[in-house]
Amino acid sequence: MDELIPLLRLLADGDTHSGNRLGERLGISRAAVWKRLARLQALGVPLEARPGRGYRLAQPIDLLDGAALKAALAPATRARLAAIDLLPTVDSTNAHLARLAPWPAPRACLAEHQSAGRGRRGRPWVSPLGASLYLSLAWPFRERPAALETLALRAALAVAEALEDLGLPGVGLKWPNDLVADGRKLAGILIELQGEWGGAQQAIVGVGVNVHLPPEAARTIDRPWTDLATLMGPERPSRTALAAALLDRLCATLERLEGGEDDDWRERWRARELYRGEPVRLLQEGGEIQGVYRGIAEDGALLLESDGRLRRCYAGEMSLRPAHTQPETAP
Repeated sequence: MDELIPLLRLLADGDTHSGNRLGERLGISRAAVWKRLARLQALGVPLEARPGRGYRLAQPIDLLDGAALKAALAPATRARLAAIDLLPTVDSTNAHLARLAPWPAPRACLAEHQSAGRGRRGRPWVSPLGASLYLSLAWPFRERPAALETLALRAALAVAEALEDLGLPGVGLKWPNDLVADGRKLAGILIELQGEWGGAQQAIVGVGVNVHLPPEAARTIDRPWTDLATLMGPERPSRTALAAALLDRLCATLERLEGGEDDDWRERWRARELYRGEPVRLLQEGGEIQGVYRGIAEDGALLLESDGRLRRCYAGEMSLRPAHTQPETAP
């Protein structure tokens, strides 16, 4: 995979490049160029072959820039992060950090491509090369924070606020940790915890944001989705700028959680939450619960008015849907 990045950087301008010219620039044969182009296509990179002219990207690709990322981070974020792993490809950024645990200090991982990206409830996360942002942040807590169960909601809020910082208002939050724009999913959060209840805890916050999904990859997504290219057009931020904004917001959020600070996160969440006061269906193993969504409790639980009483529902293997959506047999 490492050898594909120089080729991608040559193609990133969107112009047409002959196989001979690409080979000269890379110091390899034309046959080797063709093999690398075929590998890029297998990874979901949309390529066009123009007879007699060469090859070009069907849409420009925006590769991550490690030096620019570090320069764009807030000083406090740079001071907290022990390392930022920027990988060409990985099974998943969460899995990469889990293999390195325990961590003496916070550590981040970003990848151009994931071969086994994961969402909540074991769902795959479509991860074509250079098309979205795949980011994970590992955070060691010396002792379990009192409000750790609210981490998924706080992380989703941090991502929404980072997107607002970059010029995208109106992102809604769907309990517990999906980000929705124009009624379609834009981003998701995957939280994984290690450790014992009463002692040290290790948290991994995984974030996936759709940036500019190619049509071939998008066809494999079985739910309504959107991306930053659709929402913001050419004014969308680079993936590097997006990564810096997310890391700044996430690090600040985890520091407050670690310090037990009682900030106004619930009020900020409520300003963005979807379905408040509306009929909803809460899908779970073995069936569903119907009721009216009444917001979130102080511990992050969903408040559902059902059968004349107010229930507290916790994330786990549950999934929230508007009442008008089609029934599903399992979440």
